[in-house]
Amino acid sequence: MSLASLGLTGEQERLYRYLLRHPQADLTTAGGELVMPGVEPVVAELRALGLVDGTLTALPPAAAVDVLVRRRIEQTQRQLTELTLAWDVLTELTEEHRSGRPVQLVEHIPEGAAVTRRMRTLLAADPGEFAHLKIRADHSSPGYDDRPFQRLLARGLRSRTLFPAHTLEDRGEESHARSLHALGDLHRVTTEPVRHLAIVNRTVAFVQADPARASSGALQIRQPGLVAMLADVFDGMWARARDLDDLPLSPIEQQVLRALTIHDNDETAARSINVSVRKFRAHVAELMARLDAATRFQAALHAKERGWL
Repeated sequence: MSLASLGLTGEQERLYRYLLRHPQADLTTAGGELVMPGVEPVVAELRALGLVDGTLTALPPAAAVDVLVRRRIEQTQRQLTELTLAWDVLTELTEEHRSGRPVQLVEHIPEGAAVTRRMRTLLAADPGEFAHLKIRADHSSPGYDDRPFQRLLARGLRSRTLFPAHTLEDRGEESHARSLHALGDLHRVTTEPVRHLAIVNRTVAFVQADPARASSGALQIRQPGLVAMLADVFDGMWARARDLDDLPLSPIEQQVLRALTIHDNDETAARSINVSVRKFRAHVAELMARLDAATRFQAALHAKERGWL
């Protein structure tokens, strides 16, 4: 059976199957045996798809098919979303016919609370997909109630949030991000420049009205071309971003991990890096949670697997 139905080209499939059969093959040999002069670009394409790693090791079949199926599902969902734009156009045309004036494709909403209400109203009607780019992990204002958003997640809302990596230097920010991530609002961090952006169901986008003034409210954008472009920008940043659990260790975490593996007790280990025993144990607990380890020995093993030791 061909993998063309899952989006692979003929050359990509031939090379992937070859690497499955010959795990130790090199590019020259593979290109010669497959009579594929342009083998390097094909390898690069397979790597971009996640089917081959840097050592030319092919992803196991079950995992590869899962990756390809998910990719096709995402493509299909994107195509369906584009088709649903026709209903937005119909709504706009109907309103123009009824009122006798053009519908606003870009609307200024001056108050932040009104922006939040508008987004929640749209998501409550159709809890499909929410993409959020923000300058901090915890950007809520005093008195902000997160429960309506959590209920949307429970109803099946697919939510992705992207924010700058440097904000994780604040433990409160990291804790907030991880708590929402655990509820289903997937979080990643980026080193790219960030502006406030929210996209609801790939049909309505919200951007800060004035980048220099947080109090300027937001622009609601319904113009299909602009929203599609903003969604593509977000998708590109998301693909280049890093998962919370894949972040490198901070300098203090590196010191704690090394001390943990060298010294026999917490007192000696804490003294070696000039922190209190209480602080040292707090860092150890955070590392164990991040490594999903039940014991310190298990934490050391997981750290070695990730290349942290």
